[in-house]
Amino acid sequence: MCNKILNWATAHRSSLLAICMIALVLSVPSIAFAQEEAPKAAEPTGESKGGASNNIVIHIMVSVGIFWLILLPISLWLVALIVLLLLDLRGGSAIPAGFVDEFTETVNKRKFKEAFEMAKEDSSMLGRVMTAGMGRLQYGLEDAREAAMNQLEAVKSDKDQRNNYTAVIATLGPLIGLVGTVYGMIESFMVLATGAAANTTALASGISHALAVTLVGVAISVPAIAVNTFFRNRITQIALDVSHVADDLLTQMYHNSKKAAPAPSAPAAPAAAPPR
Repeated sequence: MCNKILNWATAHRSSLLAICMIALVLSVPSIAFAQEEAPKAAEPTGESKGGASNNIVIHIMVSVGIFWLILLPISLWLVALIVLLLLDLRGGSAIPAGFVDEFTETVNKRKFKEAFEMAKEDSSMLGRVMTAGMGRLQYGLEDAREAAMNQLEAVKSDKDQRNNYTAVIATLGPLIGLVGTVYGMIESFMVLATGAAANTTALASGISHALAVTLVGVAISVPAIAVNTFFRNRITQIALDVSHVADDLLTQMYHNSKKAAPAPSAPAAPAAAPPR
């Protein structure tokens, strides 16, 4: 079921991206409305300290402002990548349950064509590696191992490239936060550059904008770094497990193919007639 979901999500990436963009467009009016309500929130209301702490999230959302047009799609992109990688890097997805036992049983029965078809029809990492190795088994075990390892490296490289996008997001988060910081500081210094009496409200608004964008950028970057490390180690471990299992299965199939087929049992000779 998870493999079907993963294949559907991969085939409909453009549709998912369109849905994310629609969600982004729908969220813009709410952000604009929150910005309009910001002056009212700045007025003293006499709320308790606990009530003020509950409004800090709204304050950050308002302070980030137009930078949500960049930060929100990046956040949705990160969540989508995490879901896809979690589904793709399950142990059962790389080495299907029961595949090894069924393949071994088929090879022991010397049904090599059926074993090849079994591996070819399996879309898992182990199935793809075994298909490549078995295709070269007629040229020797070492040649088959080399072909299998080349296929394994290709599959591993594909998964590494997908995981690299989380590293890109981890890098973009602080950089976008830095842009927001510079933007907010420019706003604050523009207030001071007027030469009139310093408007503390406008000055604090610019500083708050700078800090809020930086906070959100770092908040996106931290989980991106964590999941990038986790998935990188996960890919390495899965590739190592597939390599060991594939090598064992190829070796077993090679030695079974070299064994002589059992000779058919000869019919028993008829018993001699007793002498009269």
